[in-house]
Amino acid sequence: MNRIPDAGRVAAAFHQKATEYDHHILVQKRVVTNLAASIDIHPGQSPERILDVGTGTGALLEKLHLLYPDAGLTGVDIALNMCLCSQQKLGAICQSVNGDAEHLPFRAGVFDLVVSASALQWVGSLSAALHEMRRVVRPGGDICFAFFCNGTLDELHHCFRDVTGKSVAGGAQSSRLHAFRTVEEVRSIVREMDFERCVVTVETEVDWYADLHSLLRSIKSIGAGTVSGGSVSGLGWRGVLQETSRLYQERYGQDGLIPATYKVLYLSARAGLRPSV
Repeated sequence: MNRIPDAGRVAAAFHQKATEYDHHILVQKRVVTNLAASIDIHPGQSPERILDVGTGTGALLEKLHLLYPDAGLTGVDIALNMCLCSQQKLGAICQSVNGDAEHLPFRAGVFDLVVSASALQWVGSLSAALHEMRRVVRPGGDICFAFFCNGTLDELHHCFRDVTGKSVAGGAQSSRLHAFRTVEEVRSIVREMDFERCVVTVETEVDWYADLHSLLRSIKSIGAGTVSGGSVSGLGWRGVLQETSRLYQERYGQDGLIPATYKVLYLSARAGLRPSV
């Protein structure tokens, strides 16, 4: 399976879909709501400066502005059009920056709260991204994020593997599937970091679709389809999709609909009191 595409491909995919992104996200909106509600900073204190990594169209910053109206908001995204959309949505209350999560264009220790929603599954090096988030948060500041982890779209993965295993020697088409990171991968990274506390949980979200075509169209409409494997055409590929759709409906269909399961990893951590280097 694919691990992660390069940063240029990620940027191009989400740049192209930015203007229609908000019309197609379903589970992502719930993740934003849940993450904003789960943020636990020091009692009686409010963050002065907040950074959202992979801000997209600014949905999380919108909610954080309601919680912390006096905080300075900054969003960074690798896709330029996402930055333009978030800036248009939030206006003067936010600074939008075109940048890479693995190389954040900010000085060390300048933010009180660093957040991210449904973005970190696309980074090339999760370790690099988390260390960058730790670097730019001040000592004693907070990092809170959520992203899709292993177990996401399992129904699709299982059906696709079974079909391609039968129709393609060695299951070569399985390389098109995005490999979501495991909880243990995340834990192994944060164990080496200087967090005073760190809480990792996983929650399950399920969306329902009319058929496989509707599910894939939804994924493609936010840019994730291109990120996960690009476009393939031809009679052979259409046959694979048709058989995958049939198997998906046979195994998981209920009342004419098929489920898509998402496993969402939530992390809340407080940085140590010494500056990160």
